[in-house]
Amino acid sequence: MNNWLYLYPPLYPGILLKRYKRFFADIELLTGEVITAHCPNTGPMTGMNTPGSAVQVSLSSSLTRKLPYTWEMILVEDNEPTWVGVNTAMPNRITKLALAQYMFPQLGSYEQIRFEVPYGQDKKSRVDFLLAGKDIEKPIYIEVKSTTWAQGRLALFPDTETTRGQKHLRELTALLPQARAVMLYFINRGDCKVFAPGDAADPIYGKLLRDAIALGLEVLPCRFEITPEGIRYLGLAEMQMTSDQIIRNS
Repeated sequence: MNNWLYLYPPLYPGILLKRYKRFFADIELLTGEVITAHCPNTGPMTGMNTPGSAVQVSLSSSLTRKLPYTWEMILVEDNEPTWVGVNTAMPNRITKLALAQYMFPQLGSYEQIRFEVPYGQDKKSRVDFLLAGKDIEKPIYIEVKSTTWAQGRLALFPDTETTRGQKHLRELTALLPQARAVMLYFINRGDCKVFAPGDAADPIYGKLLRDAIALGLEVLPCRFEITPEGIRYLGLAEMQMTSDQIIRNS
């Protein structure tokens, strides 16, 4: 099966020594060289920064970068050995490719894809994607969230309190019903088959998400397989909003 949505450039394997100051990670490459790589993830990376874990890094050809290596993924052992994406710039890049290939039929027959469009109160926020077209009744606003925290096969977002994420939910909800508002959770690992809000980390976010869904917010919990070779789309996860209720996506 080679239906890759994205192919990585050559990556370099190594072992994580430590992550620190949010943006730095010391990694020992297979050659024995110890490098400091840029960590493009400002969150707590719950379950994703265990020293001794296998990692993959990319190497930039830019002569101006202070840290030429970028930490791309880590191998975790939660369910089975699974690569999890670290680089938070990748979900939007991959979602853009998926939208261009109409991989989410739930969004309909849009013709135009716009990026980083100002919206919200005083137009001070930017939505990740805005879809439009003569064959869709309303414009579609899409916010993308990288989702890496897992408990068993359950993917959870967020993994920490996020006032920025709360703001995005409020702003998307305010668009309803004049527009379609979509939260696309980019499940950055292939071992999770169910998605739920991370209430233990941010109960306010969980309540806002449930309230927004009741008002018409759409949720796409999208599963992606991450490997050192590339990234492929696996389809939608089930969505669990309470401990005793599973909402199945059509």
